[in-house]
Amino acid sequence: MLFVFFVCVVLGLFFLTVSADKFVDSASAVAKYLGMPPLLIGMLIIGFGTSAPEMVVSILASLEGNPGIALGNAYGSNITNIALILGATAIFRPITVESQVIRRELPLLTLITILSIGLIYDLHLSRLDSIILLIIFLAFMGWSIYQSLKNKNDMLAQEVEKELVEDNTPSSMKKVYVTLIISFIILIVSSRVLVYGAVGIATYLGISDLIIGLTIVALGTSLPEFASSIIAVKKGESDLALGNVIGSNLFNTLIVVGLSGAINPLNIDADFFNRDTLVMFILTVSLFFLGFGFNGPGKITRVKGSLLVLFYCAYVGYLLMNSLATN
Repeated sequence: MLFVFFVCVVLGLFFLTVSADKFVDSASAVAKYLGMPPLLIGMLIIGFGTSAPEMVVSILASLEGNPGIALGNAYGSNITNIALILGATAIFRPITVESQVIRRELPLLTLITILSIGLIYDLHLSRLDSIILLIIFLAFMGWSIYQSLKNKNDMLAQEVEKELVEDNTPSSMKKVYVTLIISFIILIVSSRVLVYGAVGIATYLGISDLIIGLTIVALGTSLPEFASSIIAVKKGESDLALGNVIGSNLFNTLIVVGLSGAINPLNIDADFFNRDTLVMFILTVSLFFLGFGFNGPGKITRVKGSLLVLFYCAYVGYLLMNSLATN
């Protein structure tokens, strides 16, 4: 039976990654067709699309009474995005931050992270807490629209425009809409298969669903960010690579956690709060100092990227060893 659970996880992750990629491409094409500014596409459509796996998986897990996977997936993905995804991307090619919008989003991400941690200080994510997160998300969307109209020549906007022009968008919008719908359906089905397999593995091995959510599920749902970041830096679009991660973490913290808690209020494990939220906070603050660049453009070098990856490996190793030791 354990083999079946592993197969479900592998297949779920594979189709989740493929469908998320198609979903982002088709959604971006639709947004461009409808006249949405490139900067807004980069900040909202691409950010939302790459966070779609986390959102669907966490909502399904919350509906099925697995709060550990729901919350662990959201916060675990934030940790994975910064430590592993950005770290590995920087090792492949150093990341330079020139976009003023991203430099403004970094402090915002830090503040929202602090707020989200404060809301679960009582070890409970209530519907009121979730509504607060969702309201902040709506405010963030409004701010993003304003910034996209104000900063049409921003570096991030130029990189997104270049990416949209280079993409081989189908000439027929009918095909784009069909791809959008089919990829979303596959996204939901593959997420359901992934949750089933992850819960099965956790139950069979006696590992908490929280640990599975923080590791296997979080890593799997972060694969779209990894793919898009590597492709972006390969094309010399560092701001787009970092923007993907910042946008994804903002969506995870506000929408993924907010919707999960609104559907089914979550009780927070004390170890999770004292350990994993602290790790997420430290990494988010580190990203702020790495990417902001107080005396010029921020830069994540290969050395800094290597340190981030080593930190992630040590963190996951500690989680797994500690989990096995307590069983």
